[in-house]
Amino acid sequence: MLNLEKIYEAQERIKDVVVNTPLALAPYLSELCECEIFLKKENLQVTGAFKIRGAYNKIASLTKEQHESGVIAASAGNHAQGVALSASKFNTKAIIVMPESTPLTKVNGVKHYGAEVILHGSNYDEAYGFALEYANKHSLTFIHPFEDTKVIAGQGTVALEILEKCESLDAIIIPVGGGGLIAGMSAAIKAINPKIEVIGVGACGAPAFRESYEKKSAVDSKHVRTIADGIAVRDTSEITLAYALKNVDKIISVDDEEIASAILFLLEKQKLVVEGLGLLV
Repeated sequence: MLNLEKIYEAQERIKDVVVNTPLALAPYLSELCECEIFLKKENLQVTGAFKIRGAYNKIASLTKEQHESGVIAASAGNHAQGVALSASKFNTKAIIVMPESTPLTKVNGVKHYGAEVILHGSNYDEAYGFALEYANKHSLTFIHPFEDTKVIAGQGTVALEILEKCESLDAIIIPVGGGGLIAGMSAAIKAINPKIEVIGVGACGAPAFRESYEKKSAVDSKHVRTIADGIAVRDTSEITLAYALKNVDKIISVDDEEIASAILFLLEKQKLVVEGLGLLV
């Protein structure tokens, strides 16, 4: 089980690779909402997203034999780059399976860190299934994007950094896809200051996690459709759901029109270019 000690251990393990990103006041947004709002700028992370935290914590924890055999992951973007960079730090062979429709820029981003890319399937689920089969066939360690305690602990370090700078927050709002980020962050938040309200925000076009949270039982979606591709997860993890049910106060959803408006708002008012995943707050 994940606890605060393991999240602090993850913070120590990743400190030389992961950037302690700024927690900055958003003046215009604060004025608009009549309260102080801070933005955790994980878009300034070394790979452009928080995913490096969990990926590095997991790969740094592998045995010598696992490093020698290599790792594999399935991802269309941020997790892929996190795994590729993390593996390169240990001279560990990394294979990333990406859907055939993955943009060339993302493919090249993964290759830049030295990983081998296999394009397979028309969507993430097909790439994921192939990656699991490939891992078993070639004795590789599969690095899951969220259904892994070491990965969840790594993502939880975002909360540690926030609370080290501002422990007296009323609420922390966290985007929800597969649930790895909110599972790790909420565990840290409630252990340090249980009075802080933890609010998850997902996309209407990827409703599985929110519906599972409301029903208190894992349910899957038949399909997902959202511009926030970083959280376009079809199936619900029972592992991350369990942490959410224990530590999250509520989960809400926003539609693609609201996400698109938020992209434009932050670009115009905060001078930030942020992907859909990060705008769900």
